Amino acid sequence: MCRWWRATKWGIATSARAGRRVARAAAGAGGLAPALDDLVGELRAYARDLLGITELEERVGHLMPDGSRHPQVPEHVALRARGASLLRASAELDGDDPVHPAYARILTELAGDEARILRLLASEGARPAVDIRAANLIGVGSQLVAGGFTMIGPEAGCRHRERVPAHLNNLERLGLIWFSQEPIDDPVAYQVLEAQPDVMAAMRRASRARTVQRSIQLTPFGEDFCAVCLPMDSAEAETPAAADPD
Repeated sequence: MCRWWRATKWGIATSARAGRRVARAAAGAGGLAPALDDLVGELRAYARDLLGITELEERVGHLMPDGSRHPQVPEHVALRARGASLLRASAELDGDDPVHPAYARILTELAGDEARILRLLASEGARPAVDIRAANLIGVGSQLVAGGFTMIGPEAGCRHRERVPAHLNNLERLGLIWFSQEPIDDPVAYQVLEAQPDVMAAMRRASRARTVQRSIQLTPFGEDFCAVCLPMDSAEAETPAAADPD
């Protein structure tokens, strides 16, 4: 009630002042525009004070961190300051930073089958992969018939084996695996892979088809991620109490 009574009193007083000011401005040489601009400014300032907006902004400003009180600071300046902070932290001799800060975020972007694939690669090493290519008629070059055949799905125990190609793409996106052009040193593994029904069906789809041997393996970043974040022991991985300290 007090606030609205103040508004009423202010409105009466302002109306009288505004009438006198407009009359003087009309009679003088300055014109009405400056007087009206001043009156609008007073109205805005009083409305903010009446509604408590000014006081609220001051309170919020005191609660916010120092860096957020200056939104006019260019973004590239703030990013450069963060980079300088990282460099200073890396120069500290007693600094202890055993875990990469991206690992927590990566765990939220992994499917369960992707974690199984990572554990397979970490425990068994690089896995074989083959592409099926058909030679051109003129004998120069070849065309891809089908690619990316692996046995990673069954070897890792994936529940949704039809999603393995998409899982591998996501793991590559996260920087955890890479598709190497080099084969692994295990010809028997390729013989088993090339005998799989889907590989043989792709071979029959084209004349002069041949397999190109490749491999899929962890990156150094992926190796460290697995060592830090994934239990290699199946019993530990399958026990909820081990994963949840609560």
